[in-house]
Amino acid sequence: MLTPDEVRFYHREGYLLVEDVFDETEIAELNRVTDSYIERSRKIAASDSLFDVAPHHTAERPVVRRIKNPVAVDEVYARAARKQRLLDIVECLVGPGVRFDHSKMNIKTMGGQAAIDWHQDWAFYPHTNDDLLAVGLYLGDCTLENGPLMVIPGSHKGSVFDHHHEGLFVGSCRAGELGALADDAVPLPGKAGSITIHHVRTLHGSLENRLRRDRRLLLMCYMAIDTWPLASEGSFDLAEFNSRILRGEPTLQPRQEALPVRSPDPRIPDSGSIFEDQEMVAGRSFAT
Repeated sequence: MLTPDEVRFYHREGYLLVEDVFDETEIAELNRVTDSYIERSRKIAASDSLFDVAPHHTAERPVVRRIKNPVAVDEVYARAARKQRLLDIVECLVGPGVRFDHSKMNIKTMGGQAAIDWHQDWAFYPHTNDDLLAVGLYLGDCTLENGPLMVIPGSHKGSVFDHHHEGLFVGSCRAGELGALADDAVPLPGKAGSITIHHVRTLHGSLENRLRRDRRLLLMCYMAIDTWPLASEGSFDLAEFNSRILRGEPTLQPRQEALPVRSPDPRIPDSGSIFEDQEMVAGRSFAT
């Protein structure tokens, strides 16, 4: 459970770092299964429904930037997302009641072109209220040199920035619009087993990995039960939506709050991840 001070800090600043949430055995198992997926990626030449790979990915030197929705494809990841201590922490911040949203495994291989520009998750998927958050689990010690998550404190209470370029949604903010906000950026390095938590509207990003070891971050996203998407891809499946409730009971009364939103449309054709979204403008939000 979180302390009252930690809960207040999260709501005030829009992020949190909590150490020692997962133990060495759990981390070893998650790394083992991640290794197996990277090995499997040697068989593909380009990004597909499971992997996002860098343009220079090869069978001899696999460069996986993301395993897409790992919780849905492997029980080891799924167990991590259902860990009771983790749900206790999430419920302190969005509860009572927790619904799982989605997951991704972001991997920074040295030279893998996996920097992520400043962005807000809220720009990708606005909801009826903003009781959504992302938990990032470090699968290895993360230092300032291998691309830790960076956040801008308090930005979850401000504007929703434009993430478009030439009429298309690219999932990246312009440096000129952020102004001096980025000067307040806080990196969140942590030991293996630590988690980062950031609010759905918090500005965040990360730089390149400058070390030879991978930086692996398992991102698991959660929301309050009465938080509903404002739009969904394809038809809305209520039974599937409710199947993701981990704590609490279903409701047919979404909680609507007066919040700023922007549409994530039109999307880049055939884009499958934020890495592909940002490719045409990579680095623009870090420009000086």
